[in-house]
Amino acid sequence: MKDFAGKIAVITGGGTGMGRELARQLVAEGCNVAMCDVSADAMAETRRLCEVERLPQGLRITTHIADVSIEDQLLRFRDELAEQQATDKIHLLFNNAGIGGGGSLFTNTREQWEKTFNICWGGVYLGVRTFLPMLVKADEGHIVNTSSVNGFWASVGLGVSHTAYSAAKFAVKGFTEALINDLRLNAPHIKCSVVMPGHIGTSIVSNSRKIQNGSESDRLSANEVLATRRRLEGMGTDTTAMSDEDIQNIAADRARTFRDEAPMTAAAAATVILDGVKAGRWRILVGDDARRLDERVRQTPEQAYEPEFYRSFAAEVGWRLG
Repeated sequence: MKDFAGKIAVITGGGTGMGRELARQLVAEGCNVAMCDVSADAMAETRRLCEVERLPQGLRITTHIADVSIEDQLLRFRDELAEQQATDKIHLLFNNAGIGGGGSLFTNTREQWEKTFNICWGGVYLGVRTFLPMLVKADEGHIVNTSSVNGFWASVGLGVSHTAYSAAKFAVKGFTEALINDLRLNAPHIKCSVVMPGHIGTSIVSNSRKIQNGSESDRLSANEVLATRRRLEGMGTDTTAMSDEDIQNIAADRARTFRDEAPMTAAAAATVILDGVKAGRWRILVGDDARRLDERVRQTPEQAYEPEFYRSFAAEVGWRLG
């Protein structure tokens, strides 16, 4: 797909991060956008940013509340889109929504684990199931599923479990690769891509803990303070002299630096993704760290989960340990 003008795009997780920037850049190219998120306020801000420049006549931006892990909510999103965008077809589907958390089978609850897995993997699967008939009706279409470097390397650092997110992102990668031939056989006018970002500056750290805990507070609960202490201790940090307020500050700083000090902004990541779609690439690595990690894992796969592999790579690209 070389041109987005006049097309209709669906974006999940459009309220913040890469979803927001995808919406802004697509609208700037004359593409109609229907986005969903769990936050009406976040989507309202995305829409405001899209409308800073006067929209071309007839261009539509619609917002829809939906949790992508719940099929009924996605079906409602589809029906609202059809009515509000006055269409029975779409051309682009960005399954972008995702959260972190639920990293351990031992120290996290089953509910936390499955919430992460069901959003990061289930949201992609249900997104394709829900919108595929509308893509089939278009003259051309493209499915863009967001995985991660954790879809080919299942680690986030020493002393930190990362099973739910990694399992989900591996599933997204495999599902998208399998779709290549399924679409070629049954709907050859639809293409697909898997997006594999490295460290991108988004609010996923703070947003994930809020979604996992059903709270809008920026402060950790007592249980979260305890879990953060355990995480730090697992990384080799002595927390015995740290007060609970120290732990609060460490958590807040981690969320801030993840967003503000990342090697690539969400806007730059969105540009890479859209350029990849235009170029017809089925695999879109986003960020220099993603490309370099991919090379390292391929070169020495038997060493990829050894502590020294992570230490040396983190030092090479400036990742924080943990």
